[in-house]
Amino acid sequence: MTAIAANTTVWDTKTQQFHGGQDWKFLNNFVEDFSVTTNCLGTPVKAINAARDAVATCHHYPPANQEPAKSSLAEWIWPEAWQTNSDRLLLGNGASELIDLVIRSAPQGSWKAGPWDVQYKEYQRSAETNGRDILSPKGDDKANVVCIVNPCNPTGDYKSIDELKTWILENVQDNGVVVIDESMQIWVGPHFREDSMTNQTEFLEKTFKERNISIYVIHSWTKIWSCTGLRLGSIVCPTVSHCVELKRIQVPWSVNSPALAFLDEVVRDKEYLEETWRITPIYRAQLIERLETLAGGRNWEYFGKSYLSWVWADMKDVAVAEKAVELAKAAGVPVRSGKPGYERPTFVRIAVREPKQTDVLLNAWKDL
Repeated sequence: MTAIAANTTVWDTKTQQFHGGQDWKFLNNFVEDFSVTTNCLGTPVKAINAARDAVATCHHYPPANQEPAKSSLAEWIWPEAWQTNSDRLLLGNGASELIDLVIRSAPQGSWKAGPWDVQYKEYQRSAETNGRDILSPKGDDKANVVCIVNPCNPTGDYKSIDELKTWILENVQDNGVVVIDESMQIWVGPHFREDSMTNQTEFLEKTFKERNISIYVIHSWTKIWSCTGLRLGSIVCPTVSHCVELKRIQVPWSVNSPALAFLDEVVRDKEYLEETWRITPIYRAQLIERLETLAGGRNWEYFGKSYLSWVWADMKDVAVAEKAVELAKAAGVPVRSGKPGYERPTFVRIAVREPKQTDVLLNAWKDL
């Protein structure tokens, strides 16, 4: 087989939206990937073992009904009401597949991101590909399809559930569609369910009944459980009939057997999440403190809630930000540039990692 050269363009930028997370495989001195917002604890061991065991069944098709993984996830999302909600839940090949399913199935018209002007770009890519009119997130115009990443990746902004409900009612047309991406919302803490739209049944039903606004909630499970290569996502639909319609246009067996086995096991790993909620804010605070020392009085700014798995840092200078990206890659610890994709050339996104790994990054930046 011919090896891929390190300078080969991984993304076909004419047809694909640029994402990070590709540099590590081309680095001979790779240490850790700071460019992806995965959990600093790494992948849960029990779930990895379950996925490995499932590889032995690869001569069989995965279950077409996505069971028992789907029911296990439903019980994790709605511990006391999962049986009445599981028919509104659908698994997908990462959040990206589900994003495209919703955008393609929604009525034609305008599309708007919100309420922040920078967020995960796959939503806009899908909207543009499907011929929608793109509205400015800062404008007052209501759209018939709105996508909200909350917490917002990369900016780290977050709206509480009450703030989110108000924003939806003020920015979405009647008969519209709302997609709420809660992929990073689990990091809020043990009480995350209370502030999740998945548990706002009364609001969802009322909004659908009175204004015919359909609200979907998407999760990418690849960040909280550090399994981006497996591709695991889910969507909670406003009604069972909405879920049926998405199934009609979803390709069969889009989630493979190892991914389903991983999910079925990982939702039982309570200790992993408890340690995530404990250690991530500590490591994040240490990272910011050390960045402030490194900046040496320069007016760098750091964005995002204290519990999140990354820091969105504005270095205030394009040349400095570009140099930071170069030095990090050279040291085997790539970070995410804010320039491609996000169009924020003075920013870098830095994942929260263990101190000894962070030492390598900050040592590379000591002369920045």
